[in-house]
Amino acid sequence: MGATLELAFIGSFSVGASIPPDVVTGGILGVAFAITSGAGTETALLLGLPIATLTLILKNIYLGMFIPMLSQKADGYAERADLRGIERMHLIAGFGLSLMLAAVVTVSFLVGSNAVKSLLDTIPEFIKHGLSVATGIIPALGFAMLARLLINKKVAPYFFLGFVLMAYLKIPVTGIAILGAIVAVVMVNVTALNSPRITTEQGVSDDDEDDF
Repeated sequence: MGATLELAFIGSFSVGASIPPDVVTGGILGVAFAITSGAGTETALLLGLPIATLTLILKNIYLGMFIPMLSQKADGYAERADLRGIERMHLIAGFGLSLMLAAVVTVSFLVGSNAVKSLLDTIPEFIKHGLSVATGIIPALGFAMLARLLINKKVAPYFFLGFVLMAYLKIPVTGIAILGAIVAVVMVNVTALNSPRITTEQGVSDDDEDDF
């Protein structure tokens, strides 16, 4: 379950002022609710995504309202040269978010496990089937989001090579990942071996031109 949620969020990055949904909170509560209610991976995904989005709202409130208040207090301590006060503000700002998320996870699980189980029992079977299909699609969407950021002309052949190995030769993802790591190490070593020779040749060429 956790691996499926990780795949769904694998392409979520913080770009500029955009903050992605909170993967940790959504993953913990989604998996916990699914296990306690006796449901499957599709339920963990169904619950994890909205929980992560709702947690993002709390994080934005914390970062947009509470952190500026602490910054103003830290400025006041700085004007009075109170190093202890500045240190306290830094510690509160750093640990406050983690403590808030921990409280959200704990309270939500204690209060919501029975309610979630009752809610899942009322979901029609055709919706559960649709969620099962989405469980396979959303991780692919996560991979696509990641590939969109990383893929270029140099790495595209390796991407399609991995696709061919998995689709036609039925090699599992773990095997393709190991093969990719081996190819990467070989390519780095080959590049490292060729770089000194190219530098030396350029150096000789420059010396000849200077002598001429």
